[in-house]
Amino acid sequence: MARKWQGWLVGLVGLAGLLVFAPLALYVWASAPPARPPVVLPEVRVTDCRVDPASRRVLAAVEARGGQGSYVVTVEFRDRRPPQPDARTSQSLVRLPGLTPDTPPARTEAVGPVWPPATVPWCGVAGVAGAEPGPGVSR
Repeated sequence: MARKWQGWLVGLVGLAGLLVFAPLALYVWASAPPARPPVVLPEVRVTDCRVDPASRRVLAAVEARGGQGSYVVTVEFRDRRPPQPDARTSQSLVRLPGLTPDTPPARTEAVGPVWPPATVPWCGVAGVAGAEPGPGVSR
């Protein structure tokens, strides 16, 4: 007879556990932050790299397409030889505002350092970072 009573006690303790922990689990699940849409970075490339004859500064024409929002692009300037692993290269930041997948490519120009004569510059994209969300995109 005692065993029948113990079975009911185990069942009631299990039911009480569900009544206590089920709302807690629902609260944790409901308070999770909403899923963010994946960030799509634009396709960025340097279309021209030249030395301005008047100022002797390197100028890089940058073009970006795709993406959603505004971005900051890091443009790197160096001579054609690959740098040593610990070498520092000259860099410049340019801002690409208001990109959307439907707009034509955005173009801007990055101004680099004064370039020594008789050397050929190399310009490339070192990085792209989101500056702010575009229309319809929340952070």
